[in-house]
Amino acid sequence: MRRAAFLALLALWVTLGALRATTAPASAAAVGTETGLPIPRYVTLRAKEVNVRAGPGVRYPIEWVYQRPNLPVEVVAEFDTWRKIRDPDGVEGWVHQQMLSGRRTVVVIGGERLLRRTPEPAAPAVARLEAGVIGWLDGCKRDWCEIEVSGLDGWIQRSHIWGVRADEALKD
Repeated sequence: MRRAAFLALLALWVTLGALRATTAPASAAAVGTETGLPIPRYVTLRAKEVNVRAGPGVRYPIEWVYQRPNLPVEVVAEFDTWRKIRDPDGVEGWVHQQMLSGRRTVVVIGGERLLRRTPEPAAPAVARLEAGVIGWLDGCKRDWCEIEVSGLDGWIQRSHIWGVRADEALKD
């Protein structure tokens, strides 16, 4: 009986902590309760398969499995070693911190986009990128971000990618 009561209290404590983590007000100055890093922030899926759970722990059911390594996701909450993430489609779930990497990627959105040699609308094209293509983020200047896709380096308009905030300065 004591064990059942203890487990019930433990489950309530974990659930309340998860609710606290998910209902914290979002602001530019918000930081994670576990890491002290900014919330929200962009990270990248590290593995070929990443389980996404309904809550922060292995006792929560797996809701789906990402099978897209290097996909950028946004950390929106933290609880212990678990991170609540949001994907480019706005879908949220919990993953273990070991499945995430701080190395940044972006994903092309909205249709076919041009990767340009310099950060100018009239610059020569380096490549045509389809929506969904993932690139490694090198940095951003104003309205443009420098990325690398399949060994090709170039610039793409910030509004044509997901994985970097509009106000995020990543390069001088």
